[in-house]
Amino acid sequence: MEKFSVLYEEKKKSINTALAVIVLAVGGFFAYKYLVAGPKEEKAALKMMRAEQYYAMDSLNLALNGDAANPGFLRIIKQFDGSANANLAHYYAASCYMKMGDSKSALKHLQDFDAHGTIFEHPKAGLLGDIYMESNDTKKAIDQYKTATADADDDVFTPMYLQRLAIAYEKSNQTDEAIKAYKRIRDEYPRSPSGRDVEKALAQLGVLD
Repeated sequence: MEKFSVLYEEKKKSINTALAVIVLAVGGFFAYKYLVAGPKEEKAALKMMRAEQYYAMDSLNLALNGDAANPGFLRIIKQFDGSANANLAHYYAASCYMKMGDSKSALKHLQDFDAHGTIFEHPKAGLLGDIYMESNDTKKAIDQYKTATADADDDVFTPMYLQRLAIAYEKSNQTDEAIKAYKRIRDEYPRSPSGRDVEKALAQLGVLD
């Protein structure tokens, strides 16, 4: 104990400085989290609601650019930069641009979108697959569609991207792989929109069972 006291007295200034830095860092973190980041996220979430409504209505220009009273995804990205909602707005913006036929802008926003930990991790891969298909890079499209269809529990995006994966396989003359993708739709997602025409697609590939 005496040795510790002597050591502390010798290093007191350095130790106290280090402790002060730690306290300030921790205090600064909680201050930012609860006084800045929290309210910022809440405000961003409120602004996102109207843009998401426009997106759901397929009013893509309004979703991107907003109206007289509400910001669109592009303004939310700038206004709330660094927030989770601004990050999510990148995904929505990419989806809007793809629907509008602007794959270059879509790719830019997808590259800025951090999908880790969000529900759009697999759909991001699907959108990338669409972009590669647009540029006739079927190999890269297939790789992305395979990632997009990895979540077997997702009965919305997975069957949709399975159908696009099958089409990409057909385009690259990989008939056996296309059949596997179509059969997965048939067997696992028969009630999905992609499941409606799957028997016809299989019949065209010579599968009649």
